[in-house]
Amino acid sequence: MSSVVQDGRATSGDPAPSYDTEQYGPGRPITDWDPENELFWKSIGKRVATRNLWIAVPALLVAFVVWQVWSVTATHLKDVGFGFSTSQLFWLTAIPGLTGGTARILYTFLGPMIGQRRFTALSTVVLIVPLIWLGIAIQDPSTPYGVMVGIAALCGIGGANFASSLANIGFFFPKAKKGSATGINGGLGNLGVSVVQLLTPIVITWSTIAIGTAQHTSDGTPVHLQNAAFLWVPVLIVLAAVAWFGQNDLKVASTPFSRQKIIFRRRHNWLMTWLYVGTFGSFIGFAAALPMLIKTTFPDYSVATYAWMGPAIGALARWAGGWIADKLGGARVTILSFVGMAASIVGVITFLPSGADSGSFHGFFLCFLAAFLFSGIGNGSTFRQIPVIFRGTHLKGLTEGTPEYAKALKQAEMESGAVTGFTSAIAAYGFFFIPALFGSVAVTSAMWGFVAFYAGCTLVTWWFYARKGAEAPS
Repeated sequence: MSSVVQDGRATSGDPAPSYDTEQYGPGRPITDWDPENELFWKSIGKRVATRNLWIAVPALLVAFVVWQVWSVTATHLKDVGFGFSTSQLFWLTAIPGLTGGTARILYTFLGPMIGQRRFTALSTVVLIVPLIWLGIAIQDPSTPYGVMVGIAALCGIGGANFASSLANIGFFFPKAKKGSATGINGGLGNLGVSVVQLLTPIVITWSTIAIGTAQHTSDGTPVHLQNAAFLWVPVLIVLAAVAWFGQNDLKVASTPFSRQKIIFRRRHNWLMTWLYVGTFGSFIGFAAALPMLIKTTFPDYSVATYAWMGPAIGALARWAGGWIADKLGGARVTILSFVGMAASIVGVITFLPSGADSGSFHGFFLCFLAAFLFSGIGNGSTFRQIPVIFRGTHLKGLTEGTPEYAKALKQAEMESGAVTGFTSAIAAYGFFFIPALFGSVAVTSAMWGFVAFYAGCTLVTWWFYARKGAEAPS
C-alpha cells in the first residue's frame, strides 16, 4: 500500500486531501501538485522540485554549449585554411540565433504538452546530430560555406531547449521561489556560453582525445578543431539518460496549444517580450559577437583569454537578479538593469578605435563586462515579473480559497509558463541580429542603437510596472 501525506489545509469537519507519495519518485508522472500548500511543499514538493531543477541545469548548460559553439569555432576557421570573409564568419556566428529563436517558439508550447522528463531527454539527445556533422566537416578546409551554414543552423536547435526548460521548471515551484528557481536554471544554463568559449581553445590542442585528422595553423601548429564538437557527444548521451530516469512529467501542467495560444491576446505577453529582448537578447547577442569583435577590433588581444568572462558574469548575475527581484520587486530591478546597460554601452563606444585613435581595449572590455552584468540582472528580474503580472491580473478581486480563485490561479500559472517560453523565444533572435548587425553596419552606429533601445525599455518598464498606479505592479 502506498503511503500518503496529509494536506493540512482542510477546514474543520472536512477530510484532509492526501497524496500518493509513490508518484513523486524519479521517472514517474505526477498528477497531484500543490506547491503553494506549505505542508505539501515542505514534505514532498521541495525535494521533487529541487531534483528536477538540478537535472535540468546541466542539460540546459550543454544545450547552450551546442548553441554557442560557433561563436568561438568561427574565430579559428581562417587560421586553419578556410577562405571565408570576416562578414561570412559573423554570419556563421549569427545563424544559430535565427534557428534557435524560431525553434524556441515551437518548444515553448511543446514542452508543457509533452512533459519535463520526456522533453528534456529527447531535446538533449537530438543535439548529437549537428555536433557529429560539425566534427566531420571542420576537418576539411574545402567544406563549402553552404554546408557550414547548414551545420550552424542545426546547432541553433540547442538554444531552443531554454524555452521548454524554463516553462516547465516554473510549474514545480511556489510563487515565492519562482524567481530564484528560474534564475538558477536560466543563469547556470547560460553558463554554457562561457564553458564553450573557455574550453574550446584548450580542447582543440588535445591530440590524445582527437578523433580524425589534425589541422595546422599558418605557423605549422597542429590543432584538432573537431574536439570542440566531439567532446560533448558522450556528455549529451549521459544527460539525456539522467533526465529520462530522474525527472518527472508534471501532468497537472500539461496544456494543449489550444489553451496556451490565449497569450497572444495578452498585452503583457508582448510588453514583457519587448523587455526580455532588451535583457536576454543583449546577453546572448553580445556573447555570440564578442569573440569576433575582439578578434577584428583589437587583434593584439587573445579571444581565448577574454571572451568567456562576460557571459560568465552575465549568467551568474541572472541568478542574483532573480533573487534580488524576489526581495525588492522585479520592475525596480529591471529598470536598474536597463539604465546600467545603457551607461555601459556608452562606455564601450568611448573606448572603441576611431580614426587615428587606436582606442583602449581594457576600457572597452571592462565596459562590456558591465553590460553583461546588468543584462544578467535584468534576465533574472524580468522572469520574476512574468508570474507576478499574470497572477495579479487573473486573481484581482477574487477571494482565496474559492473555486473561482483556484481556477484563475491555474490559468495564471499556465499563461505565465507559456509567456516565459515565448518571450525567451523572441529574445533569442538577439543571438542572430547582433552579430549580423556587426557584420553589416558600423559597430559604433549599432552600439548607439542599443543605447536608444534601452532608454525605451526603461520607459516601458516604469510606465506599466513600476510607477505609482501602474497597470500591473511587479
